[in-house]
Amino acid sequence: MALTGRAALLAALGSLPVGIWDPGWTGILAVNAPLAVACACDYALAAPVRRLGLTRSGDTSVRLGDSADVTLTVTNPSRRLLRARLRDAWPPSSWRPGTEVAASRHRLTVPPGERRRVTTRLRPTRRGDRKADRVTIRSYGPLGLFARQGTHKVPWTVRVLPPFTSRKHLPSKLARLRELDGRTSVLIRGEGTEFDSLREYVPGDDTRSIDWRATARQSAVAVRTWRPERDRHILLVLDTGRTSAGRVGDAPRLDASMDAALLLAALASRAGDRVDLLAYDRRVRALVQGRSAGDVLPSLVDALAALEPELVETDARGLAATALRTAPRRSLIVLLTSLDAAPVEEGLLPVLPQLTQRHTVLVASVADPLVTRMAASRGTVDAVYEAAAAAQAQTERHRTAQQLRRCGVTVVDATPDDLAPALADAYLALKAAGRL
Repeated sequence: MALTGRAALLAALGSLPVGIWDPGWTGILAVNAPLAVACACDYALAAPVRRLGLTRSGDTSVRLGDSADVTLTVTNPSRRLLRARLRDAWPPSSWRPGTEVAASRHRLTVPPGERRRVTTRLRPTRRGDRKADRVTIRSYGPLGLFARQGTHKVPWTVRVLPPFTSRKHLPSKLARLRELDGRTSVLIRGEGTEFDSLREYVPGDDTRSIDWRATARQSAVAVRTWRPERDRHILLVLDTGRTSAGRVGDAPRLDASMDAALLLAALASRAGDRVDLLAYDRRVRALVQGRSAGDVLPSLVDALAALEPELVETDARGLAATALRTAPRRSLIVLLTSLDAAPVEEGLLPVLPQLTQRHTVLVASVADPLVTRMAASRGTVDAVYEAAAAAQAQTERHRTAQQLRRCGVTVVDATPDDLAPALADAYLALKAAGRL
């Protein structure tokens, strides 16, 4: 079989061995003089790495689960052709497991004085900021025998935003909101609603809505229609203490709370209400205030992107005091926290009167669907013990929720998939009842 390319060259150079002294060894080391010369020439002809110019462009943010493209532009200012392999290093969580090698390594050829682009596609597996590490370039000579290698720091940050999977529920909740807002034939009345208009009485209308003065001025019976008040203040309070770090399924409880908070913020802003956010454990971790309806959701998403649970016990008194300072006037305070008995009884219940005295309070908590499955398990001794433990946990959780309800608090307790729509329904129910 005939040899071609690099193999043929190495075979041709392999016919002239010579001997040289190697100080690291006590003897003569046999090498191939022509091969050594070829390697030296190959190294000399490789394009220099240190002088290369590197710049970045591309995506600066991406939702968790989506992909982001970051482009690296390599400029070759030398007079030699650049034949290179390039590794664009990022944190391991920038890719799905097992895909890092294929995604981060590139081959490129850049003629003298020209530039080329390579694109690294990131698919992050965690929220937060992903910062680019070093770019390593290995430049080969024309024979590919030797190479020059160097590294460059080319800073770039991609912010990984919450996925907001509950946005699929937004159209149905907005339809319900339009009903409450009087944009359809279904009109309601609550204690805190605003007068909208007069219309003719139809059978089935509440007789308490009849406007007798307007009826006296015309031949038909007139009834008042009402719509929910606008420009209410909603304060979303995220408990980022140790209980939010507990994992339910594949994600911590905090992630499910974030998703529910985003759906409620999107719904409330469409309803004309003002939405603020406070994340707290022993200090303020995030605070979003005073945003317009069009800017509130992007601001919340950006603030929540880098938020992580803290393995500390939440300071309930500090949380209540900070919430009262953030919401000085009557508001709906939505506290996304745990319904574990100890944190609620020792931390939240003693400070709850400070909040309920001035505000409407809603507590939302993430329930573990595994506990429900355990409670239904039967058939073996282990399954019966699991069912008993799950039933005890559920009873304790229900007792804690009842304690909060006796204090005038609305409680939403649902699994991660159901928490966001359940919280939105609770908000709409409060709005329909005129309690905001």
